[in-house]
Amino acid sequence: MSDVAKVIEIVGKSEISWEDAVAKAISTASKTVQNIKGVEVEKLTGNVVDGKIVKYKATVKLIFVVE
Repeated sequence: MSDVAKVIEIVGKSEISWEDAVAKAISTASKTVQNIKGVEVEKLTGNVVDGKIVKYKATVKLIFVVE
């Protein structure tokens, strides 16, 4: 295993929850990024319409091993 890791920042979106937004971010990134080993949730935001959250957004940092 490599002693080098890289960190990228991405934003996941969901109409269900912040947890779902994080999961979607990881799932989507894992299609093109190999060896994801960790996640750090940086920020949770959302869009509000008529007093209700209609879009959940999660800014996350993904850590993956560089081969």
